[in-house]
Amino acid sequence: MQELPIVNAVVDTKEQRVKKPDWLRVKLPIGPEYRHVRNLVDTHKLHTICESGNCPNMGECWGAGTATFMILGNICTRSCGFCAVATGRPEAVDWDEPQRVAEAMHLMSVKHAVITSVDRDELPDGGSIIWANTIKAVRALNPDTTLETLIPDFKGQWDNLQRIIDVAPDVVSHNLETVERLTRKVRIQAKYHRSLEVIRRLKDGGMRTKSGIMLGLGETKEEVLESMQALADNGCDVITLGQYLQPSQKHLPVVRFVHPDEFAYLREEGYKMGLDYVESGPLVRSSYHSERHIIAGEGRRKWEEAKQS
Repeated sequence: MQELPIVNAVVDTKEQRVKKPDWLRVKLPIGPEYRHVRNLVDTHKLHTICESGNCPNMGECWGAGTATFMILGNICTRSCGFCAVATGRPEAVDWDEPQRVAEAMHLMSVKHAVITSVDRDELPDGGSIIWANTIKAVRALNPDTTLETLIPDFKGQWDNLQRIIDVAPDVVSHNLETVERLTRKVRIQAKYHRSLEVIRRLKDGGMRTKSGIMLGLGETKEEVLESMQALADNGCDVITLGQYLQPSQKHLPVVRFVHPDEFAYLREEGYKMGLDYVESGPLVRSSYHSERHIIAGEGRRKWEEAKQS
């Protein structure tokens, strides 16, 4: 197998911070469109994973007038070692939230929207009723808006997953996040094979499916390829691959910074596995370029055209 360059994490001992390579530098969020989205999010008291997850692409996406909305509050019942979202006891379910999300999307005039949520393991329905109500409300007020949903695993309670399938978003995503060996460390309350089963059940239900993996947590290249193949074998259409960035000193450290050439290599291998769309790069996150992921065959078509040119 071809060996590609890897940049190990370099620690600045004076400041105790991991130095990022140049390819991970992003612009600060500025501009009128960014401020417009900022005001809408604040006015409607909405949560976004853009903020809660410290996404490096927030300036680019908000500047384009789009955002990824996070429903069911901003406190998660799980304590994943990579995630910047707060962990604790969530507040009561806000049954008006679906309408507020739909109205905000209408004001933003978005053509494509992404919705995700915290895990609500304390709820008997895992939050799936609010999920279904939100999708229905968005569709009623924004009939021309395409929709991706990034969902939890609902603890493997498949009746709750069925509520998502029944309302049929354009894309349903559930992230594998990491390779099998690191799952217990990275996703403490999650299970690797349960996540694969989520993808398989979604596909069996007729959904366009999507998942994501972070790199730089100590996985090997071979393990990443194995996980990509496992997703492909379970009916995943779209995969996102991006660099893990440590949100704070309390979270898992970055073991290595993966060179853009390795992301390019994994992209090629993903298409060879038969995946329909492979979004692979250091700054890629689950919802990055998600408006492109709804079109069946689009990613593979561009890949094949690039190979022929």
